[in-house]
Amino acid sequence: MGLDLALSVATSGLRLLDRQMARAADDIANAGTLGHTRKTLEGDSLTVAGNGQGVRARVVARDVDLAVQAAQQRAGGDAAAAGLRERLLGGIEAAHGSPENGDSLGGLITSLQSSFIELREAPADPVRRNAVVTEAENLAARLNGISDAIGTARQGAQDALRAEVAAVNAGLSDVARLNTEIRGELAAGRSIAALEDERDLAIGQLAQSIDLSVIRSETGGVTLVARGGVVLPLVEGSTPFSLADATVGTGAFHGGAGTLPGVMLNNRDVTRQLAGGRMGAAAELRDATLPRMQAEADLAAAQLAYRLEGQGLRLFTDAAATVPDPTVAYAGSAMIGFAGTIRVNPLVAADPTLLRDGTHAVAGDPAGPSAFTPNPVGGPSGFETLLDRVLDFSFGAEQSAGVAQPGFATTGLGPDGTLSSPLSGLRTLADYGAALVAEQSGARAAATEAGGRASSLEELLAGRFAERSGVDVDAEVAAMVQLQTAYGVNARVISTIQSMWDALFSAVR
Repeated sequence: MGLDLALSVATSGLRLLDRQMARAADDIANAGTLGHTRKTLEGDSLTVAGNGQGVRARVVARDVDLAVQAAQQRAGGDAAAAGLRERLLGGIEAAHGSPENGDSLGGLITSLQSSFIELREAPADPVRRNAVVTEAENLAARLNGISDAIGTARQGAQDALRAEVAAVNAGLSDVARLNTEIRGELAAGRSIAALEDERDLAIGQLAQSIDLSVIRSETGGVTLVARGGVVLPLVEGSTPFSLADATVGTGAFHGGAGTLPGVMLNNRDVTRQLAGGRMGAAAELRDATLPRMQAEADLAAAQLAYRLEGQGLRLFTDAAATVPDPTVAYAGSAMIGFAGTIRVNPLVAADPTLLRDGTHAVAGDPAGPSAFTPNPVGGPSGFETLLDRVLDFSFGAEQSAGVAQPGFATTGLGPDGTLSSPLSGLRTLADYGAALVAEQSGARAAATEAGGRASSLEELLAGRFAERSGVDVDAEVAAMVQLQTAYGVNARVISTIQSMWDALFSAVR
């Protein structure tokens, strides 16, 4: 090997080692940087006729397990969705009170029933009559609070949906910009590893908003496809998603003749196609889960008022002094929002003797309650007829002997009549109230549990991803020691060649 050739080999080796040490130093410096992955820099042997031999550095590349990365991103989206559900449903759970303390909806219905039992023992006792009014007011206030909490959560879902629309637009613009930069760097033969890290981080943040899949092209770009086959537009600076602001009322709904705005993608409504991530969770809460919960609370309130009304006691009404009919279809009825407006009849609150005497007559009906005539003015102070009817039928499973109470509707719910409730097969007020508390309060617990599972999976996948693609500082430091040793060897080769050249020049002189 000639001296020129040896010098060429040694200097090319120094250049490769210099770049490899710079790569290792960069990995160590960015070991704690979010989204940074370990980089590799390999060399190829090089033989060029007339130009010597040596090594040539490749471009810096990543070693990334894309399948694990995609699974981690999906788990992150599931955890984010569960977190949103947990936050919005927490207020509803609190509004239901505590079954252990007896102040939940089911407990308060039972307390009202118990107060009627005590009044039945002494119908003339004003203290016991006032106690019934108090229990009724507590029950109405609980229903009002539940309705308010559901309304607050539903407005929160609408606001969260708008926030996610803005976040998705910003994320898509970032990915589009990085696509352009990556294609440019790739065409110029430069490393795209750092830009790919940045793009993967942006995609991971997008995945928390909406479930998506990534299709990578040989030109360096990516295509993002949301669940359901919706291709997400990637145009830098654009805002393809939009959602109008709205105030969500109990009767508002999306679709058809509804008044709630939909999530638009380039002027096309894609609300019902959204799935996964916080955006999908917010849409599902706003348009399905929370309207169903509102309907269940409204049914509880309407059946409570209607069953007492049917026995001759108008104990609960709305502000217009009306009692909704739960035997008609929920959609478009006076039941919508009744849980938020139910109150104790002001006439009864002003004159609790009506709890004993009755507020109105009931005509006999073979398919409904039997006839009832209120206790006349000056009638017996121990009048028990109404109280027996209330205890036997209003709080029971029958509205009269042998005639079942109208069941609690499980289909045709929601302002548009498209929702269904799992609370089926229940006949008494207490049973429905207890089941409603368990189902609606349990929704928050279910969200917490789902979030825990998703977070655990995300952590597990993050660990696996880090094993292959993360920076091991100890390993990188050890690699740098080896590189420095190799660098010293190459430097000694060059020094030796320099000495040999000097000896040759001295001999020539």
